[in-house]
Amino acid sequence: MNETRRALLDALADGPVAGPELADRLGVSRAAVWKQVEALREDGFGVESGDGGYRVTDVPEYGESAIAFGLDAPFEIEYHDSFGSTNDRARDLAVEGRSDIAIVTDEQTGARGRLERQWTAPSGGVWMSLLVRPDRPPAHVPVFTLAAAVATTRAAREAGVDAHIKWPNDVLVGDGGGPDAADSVATGRGGRKLAGVLTEMEGEADRVSWLIVGIGVNANVDTADLPPGATSIREEVGDVDRRAFVQRLLEEFHALRADTEAVLPAWREYASTLGRRVRVETPGGTVEGEAVDVRFPGALVVRTDDGEEVVHAGDCEHLRSA
Repeated sequence: MNETRRALLDALADGPVAGPELADRLGVSRAAVWKQVEALREDGFGVESGDGGYRVTDVPEYGESAIAFGLDAPFEIEYHDSFGSTNDRARDLAVEGRSDIAIVTDEQTGARGRLERQWTAPSGGVWMSLLVRPDRPPAHVPVFTLAAAVATTRAAREAGVDAHIKWPNDVLVGDGGGPDAADSVATGRGGRKLAGVLTEMEGEADRVSWLIVGIGVNANVDTADLPPGATSIREEVGDVDRRAFVQRLLEEFHALRADTEAVLPAWREYASTLGRRVRVETPGGTVEGEAVDVRFPGALVVRTDDGEEVVHAGDCEHLRSA
């Protein structure tokens, strides 16, 4: 999206604006304003011109301009109807020197999860990658992963889904009870998976060069199109306004990245891992005990029979309430 289009969307989001005023604010001619307004109409916007100036009456359901309109976060939006991997696209843009951009697609054909696991991303979900350049050392990157999980959980809760987080970044619904309870305990899911986060980065010893936060949410998707044990917003509460959902997620993430001290308290508020007995498979072996806390930048504190252990990375299973 070019700067003129984004500036026009920002101006129209504040209410009716006269053509001459738009031309002054955008630094273009009135003819250029008219061309941009016509382009918005072609994108599906309803734009009326009256005594008070141009006014938006209808916004498309989804898409680049739709997400950008009224977005209260400084992210550029790049939208695709279908794409292989939004993380791969973000990586290409990182090489070009870009930053603060959200790549969003309706469906993702080459999605992947942690440890290169396959990730199902059919049409109707929220699949996106955020490219940012935090002024932090690489050791602090986990806090941004937790921030993404919190932002996703808050957006899901505002949509009516009682979501919670399993360490470090799986967003789940329910506690594994019901007819699949035994299977849930056996697999360590701790609930039905609604969303996940995958972060990638490049950096030097003292600073991050770029960070990509990939977020996948099973939004308006039938559970028949998802792996066993997964759920969707559609399944839980019905279809969600994806435009509003993405905007809320981006706004929450932006607020948290600007105030990383708020991330861990927020994560604790939504965490279902704390207070549970867990088994964590780490590169150094298995850690089993009660999850009692999370420490900056995102390490899990597990109370074992031999004392507390701090786990920085690993696959976490919920065993039972401690």
